[in-house]
Amino acid sequence: MKDTKRIYLNIKVHPRSRKQDVSRIDANTYKVHVVAPPSKGEANEEVVKVMAAHFGLPVSCVHIVRGLTSRNKVVALEPGSHTKR
Repeated sequence: MKDTKRIYLNIKVHPRSRKQDVSRIDANTYKVHVVAPPSKGEANEEVVKVMAAHFGLPVSCVHIVRGLTSRNKVVALEPGSHTKR
C-alpha cells in the first residue's frame, strides 16, 4: 500500500530470536527477527528500531499501524518527514 507520504509494509515478526535480522519475502513483505520477548511491547519497540536502521530512517519515521498484539503487522515508513540538521 502507498499514499503520498507513507509507505506501508507487511511485517512478519519472530520475537525471541538469537539475533536481529530483516529479510525481504516479496515486494511488500518483510520478515523481522528480534531478540526481545513479545511482552510489554518490547518486541514492538525493537521492530521499530530495527526497521528504522534497515531503511536508514530515524525511529520517529517508523510506526506500527496494525497488529500491535500480533506477529503479523503493518508498518508505515515516512521517508520524507525528517530533515537533516
